[in-house]
Amino acid sequence: MGNTLFDKVWDAHVVKKIKNGPDVLFIDRHLVHEVTSPVAFLGLKNRGIPVLYAGRTFATADHNTPTLNQHLPVSDPLSANQLKALEKNAAEHGIPYWGLGHEKNGIVHVIGPENGITLPGATIVCGDSHTSTHGAFGAIAFGIGTSEVEMVLSSQCIMQPKPKSMRININGRLNFGVTPKDVALYIISQLTTSGATGYFVEYAGEVFRNMSMEGRMTVCNLSIEMGARGGMIAPDTTTFEYIKGREFAPKGADWDKAMAYWETLHSEDNAEFDKELSFDAANIEPMITYGTNPGMGFGISNSIPKAGEGTSANTYKKSLAYMDFNEGEAMLGKAIDFVFLGSCTNGRIEDFRAFASIVKGRKKAENVTAWLVPGSHKVEEAIKEEGILEILHESGFKLREPGCSACLAMNDDKIPAGKYAVSTSNRNFEGRQGPGARTLLASPLVAAAAAVTGVVTDPRELMELQEA
Repeated sequence: MGNTLFDKVWDAHVVKKIKNGPDVLFIDRHLVHEVTSPVAFLGLKNRGIPVLYAGRTFATADHNTPTLNQHLPVSDPLSANQLKALEKNAAEHGIPYWGLGHEKNGIVHVIGPENGITLPGATIVCGDSHTSTHGAFGAIAFGIGTSEVEMVLSSQCIMQPKPKSMRININGRLNFGVTPKDVALYIISQLTTSGATGYFVEYAGEVFRNMSMEGRMTVCNLSIEMGARGGMIAPDTTTFEYIKGREFAPKGADWDKAMAYWETLHSEDNAEFDKELSFDAANIEPMITYGTNPGMGFGISNSIPKAGEGTSANTYKKSLAYMDFNEGEAMLGKAIDFVFLGSCTNGRIEDFRAFASIVKGRKKAENVTAWLVPGSHKVEEAIKEEGILEILHESGFKLREPGCSACLAMNDDKIPAGKYAVSTSNRNFEGRQGPGARTLLASPLVAAAAAVTGVVTDPRELMELQEA
């Protein structure tokens, strides 16, 4: 029996196997931010332990940073203290730190790939659940807790039980207007938010092979929303072309050596998975959620389904009550109040290109407040260089500064109670985007269509008008 991609990468990093226990896994890259690292660094200080390999750790400010006037002192005391602590800890331990205003600053899962920190075959961890994003490069990447952040800082290792393996195949050609975000939301709707619990998922098939790296990152980002420990896609020419020349990527002879290894990173033809699922690309249309978890989603042209029986029905009805929706209602035409474009899920340049393609030549709806937040300063610069900023301004939109923003509402970007937000982020839990906020997860195309119409709109209708 051949090895899976996951087996190859995991087994290559096992330092020690503990009998009837977890594996001790070596970590190649450790990403830290201001929220989950202060207590970990304090633990090191109290124990008198240094960071073992400072060059393998990279720090950025992103989670509760403001997205306006970043040149001014941060007004929120908690946020200001966390940012100061991260800057101080990074300086004391010799860790690269990209704070507010730094040209490399941005969301941790955006700056890792764009700077060549994220590489095929690597193990990558961060005190953030959506670390699974980096699996798009054929890496094993997963989120860890604060005590584990301290463990990695001190030993460059972590103790983890090896997850089971799952492969999800999608073949065929995606329909008009269907994006990687729609693919991910479709998978979650089919598996539910617990359907991949205990597994590490490999995405395979022509749909993923045809995706850009940014699209693959979106899919892997959402892996944990169906309970998976992480997700990954085998590296290929698309991967290698994206990485080559980036600052922290191998150069010269080191590149040739790395490529020789990276080209072996794929599941063998006779590899066996603990679970394998297949879907047809033709069945996927632009998606939108209607409930309070990412699994409560469907094709945008559908109506809200009826609840099942038993306790799940009570949970279902509680979710609809929170959203103020009813069974059997259509989503199309529902009025919305906010649109959020951004996050580690959809805050890259490709997402802004998609958004701009819809709003170009149109105007923002008067009833809509739009927060457009690039995932990094590099994305922000690309928006300006490609003329996207001009398109946005002409349509009545403003660009904010990089950060996690309304994805988790740890800064001032909070959706008011009772208001509806079409959001390109990753979670629609109760209060996720602000106390009482009601979130509809969707792609940048769906978000753009809502932003110019003021209601939930099928983006294909606007795209067809543009092509006519």
